[in-house]
Amino acid sequence: MLTARNLTKVYQSGGRPLPVLREVSLEVEEGGFLAVVGPSGCGKTTLLGLLAGLDVPTSGTVSIGGQDLGALGEDARARLRGEKVGFVFQTFQLIPTLTALENVQVPLELQGSRPQDADGGPAERARELLERVGLAGREHHYPSQLSGGEQQRVAIARAFANRPVILFADEPTGNLDHANGARVVALLEELNSESGTTLVMVTHDPALAGRARRTIRLLDGAVVDDTGAAA
Repeated sequence: MLTARNLTKVYQSGGRPLPVLREVSLEVEEGGFLAVVGPSGCGKTTLLGLLAGLDVPTSGTVSIGGQDLGALGEDARARLRGEKVGFVFQTFQLIPTLTALENVQVPLELQGSRPQDADGGPAERARELLERVGLAGREHHYPSQLSGGEQQRVAIARAFANRPVILFADEPTGNLDHANGARVVALLEELNSESGTTLVMVTHDPALAGRARRTIRLLDGAVVDDTGAAA
């Protein structure tokens, strides 16, 4: 489902090169659950952005479902993300002027889903997902009226709206207390298991990473450990 080969990312800082990722290679099978761990500044979020096609590497390749992201222009990458990729941000990234229901509908409407579609259209799909994440009855609340845990669950519902084949989660529990964090990861596991969506999660929490079927550890931009990889 996901393949990265020799991913390298170098930024310029004060006119000098600053390597953030160094020759990272990995594969994630369809329906897999991979956690990426490591200390702050080791390149975890940079790696996630490259794998999701939100950024381009200095060198190396990424493919999703056999499609080489490097062979696509910016518009084509955006279309692929809209069709195949979901993303959950640590800071939720909900639109404050939209209700929970409207936030979940956004990717469906961007994709052109219509009311006459077989699944009942954007509103019905969004309502179904909010119920699935335990927010039935909260559809018309704005983000400011929701707790942090509820906002993250709205973000997860939104990420699953287009039925992505792969979902990336960047520190999805980083702004939550332990109890809400555990609920969010359990929800991601459930949706991963039930829908077969491949899941790649960045986390600083070893306990949460331990719930993934495979874990890679980054240090200074390179993979130093890969636990649970197929032989």
